Amino acid sequence: MTTSSYSPPAGEPWPEAAHYPPPEVPGPDPVRSDPAPLFPEQPLPPAGPKGFASWPDRLRTLPARAWRGRADDPRWVRPALLALLAATAVLYLWGLSASGWANSFYSAAVQAGSQSWKAFFFGSSDAANFITVDKPPASLWPMALSARIFGLSSWSVLAPQALMGAATVGVLYATVRRRFSPLGGLLAGAALALTPVAALMFRFNNPDALLVLLLTLAAYGMVRAVEAAGTRWLVFTGVMFGLAFLTKTLAAFLVLPAFAVIYLVVAPTGLWRRVRQTLLAGAALLVSGGWWVAVVELMPASARPYIGGSQDNSFLSLTFGYNGLGRVDGNERGSVGGGARMPAGVDLPGGAAPGGGRGWGQTGLTRMFGTDIGGQIAWLLPAALILLLAGLWATRRYGRADTARAAFLVWGGWLLSTALVFSFMSGIFHQYYTVALAPAVAALVGMGVDGLWRARHRVPWALVLAGTLAVTAVWAFVLLGRSSGFLPWLRWAVLAGGLLAAAALAAGPFVGRVSGRAGARIASVAGLVGLAAALGGPAAYAVDTVDSPHTGSIVTAGPGVKGGSGPGGMGHRGGKGFPGGNGNGHWFGQGGPGAPGGQGGFTGGQGGQGGQQGFAPGQGFPGGGTGDGGDRANGRHERGTGGGTGLPGTQDPEGTGTDGTNSTGGTAGGPPPGGMGGLLDGPKVTDEVAAMLKENADRYTWAAAAIGSQTAAGYQLATGEPVMALGGFNGTDPSLTLAGFQKYVQEGKVHWFIGAGGSRRGFGGGAGGEGGQQSESAQIESWVTAHFTAKTIGSTTFYDLTAPTS
Repeated sequence: MTTSSYSPPAGEPWPEAAHYPPPEVPGPDPVRSDPAPLFPEQPLPPAGPKGFASWPDRLRTLPARAWRGRADDPRWVRPALLALLAATAVLYLWGLSASGWANSFYSAAVQAGSQSWKAFFFGSSDAANFITVDKPPASLWPMALSARIFGLSSWSVLAPQALMGAATVGVLYATVRRRFSPLGGLLAGAALALTPVAALMFRFNNPDALLVLLLTLAAYGMVRAVEAAGTRWLVFTGVMFGLAFLTKTLAAFLVLPAFAVIYLVVAPTGLWRRVRQTLLAGAALLVSGGWWVAVVELMPASARPYIGGSQDNSFLSLTFGYNGLGRVDGNERGSVGGGARMPAGVDLPGGAAPGGGRGWGQTGLTRMFGTDIGGQIAWLLPAALILLLAGLWATRRYGRADTARAAFLVWGGWLLSTALVFSFMSGIFHQYYTVALAPAVAALVGMGVDGLWRARHRVPWALVLAGTLAVTAVWAFVLLGRSSGFLPWLRWAVLAGGLLAAAALAAGPFVGRVSGRAGARIASVAGLVGLAAALGGPAAYAVDTVDSPHTGSIVTAGPGVKGGSGPGGMGHRGGKGFPGGNGNGHWFGQGGPGAPGGQGGFTGGQGGQGGQQGFAPGQGFPGGGTGDGGDRANGRHERGTGGGTGLPGTQDPEGTGTDGTNSTGGTAGGPPPGGMGGLLDGPKVTDEVAAMLKENADRYTWAAAAIGSQTAAGYQLATGEPVMALGGFNGTDPSLTLAGFQKYVQEGKVHWFIGAGGSRRGFGGGAGGEGGQQSESAQIESWVTAHFTAKTIGSTTFYDLTAPTS
């Protein structure tokens, strides 16, 4: 069984095309011994005339077509879609500025791009173009353009992300609606909009928002290409993958092999034409994603900024190392700890890993359902897997090129390939990465429910529908139980409503045989109750996410969960301890025990049950010494004077160790979270410090230099002046040698050096540990502290590089 696009006679003007009636669509007939297919053919929208000559008519009729939609749609469909998009936009834009600069690492780059077109092109962290962020710049471009148009603010940085979320919902609807009913498309869009991790990342300035939008557009292009072996739509898919590569490098290619194989197998044309089309799409991908890489790699290093995150100033090595295969096998050269493995018993944020593991959580098939990740993405994941199997079984006898089965293969390939990589990757893994699964989960749910609802009069499919709903309700009960302090009544309402609706749906075929009208009423009520039960849990988590500010590099959606092992709520309400807190309230709830040694006053001790405890005192990060600070008011970390030495130098394959640092803890002229070497968030800078750094800043290329991009970002955003981020994000990139920095100082290009304190506490500087060696950034800091006049404000020391000591 195949589906072909219906077209009016050649030459028919575009406005009149919609008047041609679509072909008849067979409906399910429970009386027939040979029942109708679960996914009958759906008419495709009329194909209007192509070419430039058609555009005046297309543009003239666009408002009417946008409001009315497809001619064969009921009149309620397009208003329902517009209402869904409007509600999504309001949800994602609501209270957006509460998160401030969100991830200040990227906000500083947006600021730089709004001031310098060169920084815009390269994705530099500062307008003076010292170093780039550790990703390609495509995700920064919409935000930087917004900042240029509306001025730099939290809203202008984050609003493009929220609008991308609404656009992704619209594209997902259009993709599902191509082959399935409006009900399936609307359900898929609503499921995506209410996914907690989507509500998080479409209100945050990480690259994931643009990545998900581009991948969803690629899926739309793939569905269109499969319909009639369309070359232009396959090329469009390749272009979307190329742009996605310029957004988050190899993360964009997790679904690429599955898409390529699916097209080569199911496209309705000859094999060699399929091969030629796939090669052409690959060429489109190479051009759209490779032009920027070619410019960067061919340009002399002296004419461009250093490639942040790399160890050799090469974007290609960054792509295939730290941002590529290193994320899979755990050997991220240049990552936290410089690529060396952590000592046994010392874990980094993201979860405990026994026996000297990297500390990014347990791997395995159950990872997506785990304590930290389940509440982010897994609410409808069991349902999506069940419905994927049901869809493939129902279409097993369809023709090779059937578009319904192709749609299940496209979205199922996306889901399985991405989920398997996430489940077994042993490198850096954050909970918010799972937003890449959200469109696939939502699409499979929408498509599967569309078919099962149509066939609900037939006993086998009614049982599958009821069973899927029951599993979803029980699983939501489990997930809500992990946040027992969060709306405790909701889990019981979801469980009861879901199970009752499932029982009614299972009984529907039998009731319908006795009374068709009663069966229809029961099915309608059960469907509405089941929908509320299925979406109630993720909707509550999504609303809680929207209601909470999120800042820093590691953020999660929803309230804290019992037994969470990740950093969880770093920088957002309802957080979890570090590395294993048991937050169960708001404003950080209960903090777990802090990580051992060296980082003063960070996420330890007992936060009050749902109270505003903030960062309680506890043990610091590795290296000795216990933090003593932690303002217990307003949920903010105030001081923390613990210190000690940093990570012991551990031996990596090339014989260099992880650098330690001697530090005193404290804040950067104010009350920051900071933490873990400044990796989590930029410091909060006082007016006194900002005024000092801005004084005569126009005489210098950089107003200041600091180790680590997050530390530099906080000062740069506060002053509006370029701040040199030595060592990039982790402070470990060999971005500048001591001799190079001395030359800059002699030429009068840097005014201040931001020393100990700030958010660089007990990590990534100072003297190398046992078996290690000093990094370039640590050598620079040692030289500065020995040769220049110090000035302390709050607990942070600043060195005036124009005033050497005797």
